[in-house]
Amino acid sequence: MIVSIAQTQLFILVFTRIMAMIIPVPILGGQSIPAQVRIGLGIILSVILVPWQPLGPEVQELGLLPFAAAILQELIIGTLAGFAATLTFGAIQMAGEMMGLVSGFGAGNILNPAIGSSGSALDQLFIMVGMMLFIVLDGHHYFLMAVQKSFTILPVHATLPLWDPLILIGMTAKLITTGIQLALPVIGALLLADISMGLLARVAPQIQIFFLGLPAKIGLGMFAVGLTFSIAFPIMRDLFYKTGPRVLELIAK
Repeated sequence: MIVSIAQTQLFILVFTRIMAMIIPVPILGGQSIPAQVRIGLGIILSVILVPWQPLGPEVQELGLLPFAAAILQELIIGTLAGFAATLTFGAIQMAGEMMGLVSGFGAGNILNPAIGSSGSALDQLFIMVGMMLFIVLDGHHYFLMAVQKSFTILPVHATLPLWDPLILIGMTAKLITTGIQLALPVIGALLLADISMGLLARVAPQIQIFFLGLPAKIGLGMFAVGLTFSIAFPIMRDLFYKTGPRVLELIAK
């Protein structure tokens, strides 16, 4: 079987879009995954997800500049589609950061190699639990199905549609709201604790509220986080189930 130059260019364009889409997903293309594994996964997905058909002899290969423009176009499409996955995990990370900030864990940041950024211990806990749920709930399967459907909605080397920025703004606002909802139980419990300690400081000024309050807030924060998981799991499940539709919504015409 002879592979033409046009077929090779088509494969490179498909590979470019898929790599741009999976890199934002920590499970599939996170920074902790070696580059060789990411490239190999991109090649395998390019072969499996796209229904390859032999190109006719009338199909001509692209010139250097049109091919470079086509690669840039696929990078834009893949990056925009992968931004939905970035928002999904960003909402979970934001919830963990807010919890860590109000509970006293924000003072000590540690590096999370899965997402390539530092955060508090609660932030890392929520990200790790979120990635575990992403696999358990088959979130990666829904995302890969969205990757495959993206080539049906917007074929390779097709004309770029005129995107509505309000869709991206609305999606970002919804996921920020979701992150706040995840953190609200812990924030509310610790706010009540701060109010109680403030009243205690007014009633009994001789008590060292700072030394008494910090361990109490940490213990109350951990207890509230444990209770929050019962609320967070259904919200995270909906986040992961809707990742695929969000990806397709961003690239739809």
